[in-house]
Amino acid sequence: MPDLLLELFSEEIPARMQAKAADDLRRMVTDKLVAEGLVYEGAKAFATPRRLALTVHGIPQRQPDLKTERRGPKIGAPDAAVQGFLKAAGLKSLDEATIQRDPKGDFYVALIEKPGRATLDVLAEILPVIIRTFPWPKSMRWGERSAKSGALSWVRPLHSIIATFGPETEEPDVVKFSVDGIETGQTTHGHRFMAPNAIKVRRFEDYEAKLKAAKVVLDPQARKDIILEDAKELAFAQGFELVEDQALADEVAGLVEWPVALMGSFDAEFLSIPDEVIRATIRNNQKCFVVRDPKTGKLANKFILTANIDAADGGKVIVAGNERVIRARLSDAKFFYETDLKTKLESRLPKFEQIVFHEKLGTQAERIKRIERLAAEIAPLVGANVEKAKRATHLAKADLLTEVVGEFPELQGLMGKYYALAQGEDASVAAASEEHYKPQGPADRVPGDPVSVAVALADKIDTLVGFWAIDEKPTGSKDPYALRRAALGVIRLIVDNTLRLPILNVAKSAIGGLTAKGDGQNLSSDLLSFFADRLKVQLRDQGARHDLVDAVFSLGGQDDLLLVVRRVEALGKFLDTEDGKNLLAGTKRASNILAIEEKKDKRTYGGAPDAALLQLPEEKALAKAIDQVKREASSAVAKEDFATAMIAMAKLRPAVDAFFDKVKVNADEPDVRENRLKLLNEIRAATRAVADFSKIEG
Repeated sequence: MPDLLLELFSEEIPARMQAKAADDLRRMVTDKLVAEGLVYEGAKAFATPRRLALTVHGIPQRQPDLKTERRGPKIGAPDAAVQGFLKAAGLKSLDEATIQRDPKGDFYVALIEKPGRATLDVLAEILPVIIRTFPWPKSMRWGERSAKSGALSWVRPLHSIIATFGPETEEPDVVKFSVDGIETGQTTHGHRFMAPNAIKVRRFEDYEAKLKAAKVVLDPQARKDIILEDAKELAFAQGFELVEDQALADEVAGLVEWPVALMGSFDAEFLSIPDEVIRATIRNNQKCFVVRDPKTGKLANKFILTANIDAADGGKVIVAGNERVIRARLSDAKFFYETDLKTKLESRLPKFEQIVFHEKLGTQAERIKRIERLAAEIAPLVGANVEKAKRATHLAKADLLTEVVGEFPELQGLMGKYYALAQGEDASVAAASEEHYKPQGPADRVPGDPVSVAVALADKIDTLVGFWAIDEKPTGSKDPYALRRAALGVIRLIVDNTLRLPILNVAKSAIGGLTAKGDGQNLSSDLLSFFADRLKVQLRDQGARHDLVDAVFSLGGQDDLLLVVRRVEALGKFLDTEDGKNLLAGTKRASNILAIEEKKDKRTYGGAPDAALLQLPEEKALAKAIDQVKREASSAVAKEDFATAMIAMAKLRPAVDAFFDKVKVNADEPDVRENRLKLLNEIRAATRAVADFSKIEG
């Protein structure tokens, strides 16, 4: 079947835009094809710094013919209605229509056949529209055409368009159209410097091969693989190992069409700077990789750059130019670092009194005091030294005012640790400067040092409570203050460190330190619901069921997140057993019957059943089983032995099954009926010892 080749050749496309642009091009073209009835077999898009390309294979030569029925007026309708129907349907007379029988009367029906168009014509219609409406985040107008009304707006000046379509065995046709004076054709260009001459192409395989011969690697992933493999090999040859950086590799792959790895060096004196500062300097300013000495684990005074050309001198001039820039940048970084070391962290803190954290939550200085007080309260609960926790909190934010963090914000916290160690602080206090920001995502490490845990919890809980108090909660996809991430961080800190932390009490304590206070009780309750939602996300990512979290939280007062997780785990295992599944079904049946009868009778059926009114052996056995299960399950839950509680619950299952099999709930005698409904309520009450079964799906 025929294939489409499309290339949009331009000046350099920013690396950060390339991946999305390629995906947008594939999506827009294939969506239009499908909308036109042209179902394809496969599509793949590519991007280099100077081109977007797309291949779609297995497209039919023509659209399918369409046959539709158009229903007209009833037989005997006014002539005006009939004439309007004939005109709309393209019929000359009613003889060309058929009659459709209908209980409401007989109607004229026109069978309209619309022959499909050639795919080449469809492409000529849809492709220019896609190009003109392409969703670049930023675009520009240029040259003589920029003054024209309706001139093309593109990310960078667009030079040429390739659009060919045809079967593999034949010479493809050019899809004829023009956009802003640019006519489609079969001509592209290779590497700007090494193969700038025009290249005529036919279809994708031909196109990709000729570009490679012209020093252009079309596939971004292939360029990335070349960059990383060559960089590793170059480092290994010198006895080093590459410090891999996937994000940097992605970016560099968008900067070059023909990647060539080269190694440069810098003065060894710069190794006195922390490794992270060296890496950030070289990465951010020159887009280069760093290497480490495997013997020491420390950085070596080498770097690897990716050139876009096979230079005649082997890259000596390119390396020398990068070395000059990196030397200057590292000199600045060394100056910043050494300047920072001259000022104690606590000496920087008065500046925070002039920096507003949030207009409704006060200054950074006020926030640090709140976190310090909260960390001191949390410390005993997590096994941390109170004085160390207070000292760590006092210093944790100070590095935000340093020169290095001002230059490289991504190093906040880490530099605080280095500066704290340099001024002789306790190792736990220093570590908390870096670790109190953690975890920042699902893959981030969770701190284990008690001091770091206390400060991290205080920092995140203060953030959550503060923004809750001023009603700045996340809405929909908007979460400008990263409160969802903060809540997940709290959950991971608690669960991964197996901490017993009463969230409600800690939240209330945090509320007490706020200038802008809300209704403490409602605020804490609402925040607990938010934690429940985040816990669902966390457990769902681990394979647990979200409805089990609801079932546990619905019991009320469940603010010990570690116990909630343990209870959910035990409940999940129980419901995977036959006893669990059947008991859930029986409990839901009991709840459904109760709901119907309580609604009908306009009353509830609480209270203990009357033993004297229990007539049948099955209801007597159920009442006895409920009493036993309540005692055993409640005792096990009190001991936080949820596995034993579930074993106790399993004993209820045979009695419930037998009851529903042999006992008529809605007995003829009113007092017996009421007693049996109370017994059903007792089933529900017994299961609530471990969870609210009504919240469980299935």
